[in-house]
Amino acid sequence: MLRYLIRRLGQALLVVAGVVVLTFVIMRLVPGDPAVAFTGPKATPEELAAAHRRFGLDDPIPVQLLDYVRDLLSGDWGISLHTKQPVRDDLYLAFPASLELVGTALVIAVVVGIPVGVLAARFKTKFPDIGVRLGSVLAVSIPVFWLALALQLVFASTLDWFPIAGEYDGELDTTSPLTLWTNITIVDALITGNWPIFTSTLHHLVLPALVVAAYPTGVIAQMTRAALIEEGGQDHTRLERALGFGETSILTRFALRPALNPVLSLIALVFAYSLVNGFLVEAIFNWPGLGRYAADSIRSLDTPAIAGVTLLVAVMYVLANLVVDILQGFVDPRTRAR
Repeated sequence: MLRYLIRRLGQALLVVAGVVVLTFVIMRLVPGDPAVAFTGPKATPEELAAAHRRFGLDDPIPVQLLDYVRDLLSGDWGISLHTKQPVRDDLYLAFPASLELVGTALVIAVVVGIPVGVLAARFKTKFPDIGVRLGSVLAVSIPVFWLALALQLVFASTLDWFPIAGEYDGELDTTSPLTLWTNITIVDALITGNWPIFTSTLHHLVLPALVVAAYPTGVIAQMTRAALIEEGGQDHTRLERALGFGETSILTRFALRPALNPVLSLIALVFAYSLVNGFLVEAIFNWPGLGRYAADSIRSLDTPAIAGVTLLVAVMYVLANLVVDILQGFVDPRTRAR
């Protein structure tokens, strides 16, 4: 197991190194002068020259790359051109809200998608299976912006069951101020026992989390169904049927564990997709996460901030794959030999 972990960690580090180099190249290919964006259109030549020196833009490209890697390793992700603050600090404030939204959506997707996939496999080609397949195709195919607007129209504007936007009721900042520990609002509210903000955040979280969860739920349900049906044709399941085990027992007790192997791999993929797809959902629901920060950075051609968001999403994707690889090693020991 240790060799398996070391091998997976080495592969993850290589991928991160490749992403760092690619991010640096993209930053240099983006049109425009970062020094102009930082100092403004009315900057004097002396101010532009000082900005060039500050960002190392006059150095040769290999030197700039080495400086970029060194700064990243030391925790310096550059200075945002539109907030004038360190990109690391901006991401530290914006990322927890996105992680809160995407994490909740993935919990919903796993809790709903796997049992629904088991149900579809148990009643293959029958009405429950047909309903699950149609529902999963709809969940995967529906445009996220349309679903978000539809839920806002029905459940927020018409029925008034849920708030239409925001992370929690802004008045609570005065009546029940939150003490920050992790910057993840719902976690900090739970840790500190701030129940007004906790319940308000849960209330605000329902609609955007359901929108983000739609795609991964459909994909996980489809993958669980397919993996269980494949496991159902293996020799060990035929032996279990011959021993008198019921079909439901075979699926849940014997086939589900090996079938989770491809499902776990899929979760890492949909995590990264949901994190990026959540940017649009954050804009629609005015959720204070990476989506708003990325949109502001793109509008102002803020290359350090854009690179920071890109690198953070890539690192989170690599970490998610690493965690999934480790879990697969425990769930299915056969994967350790790969």
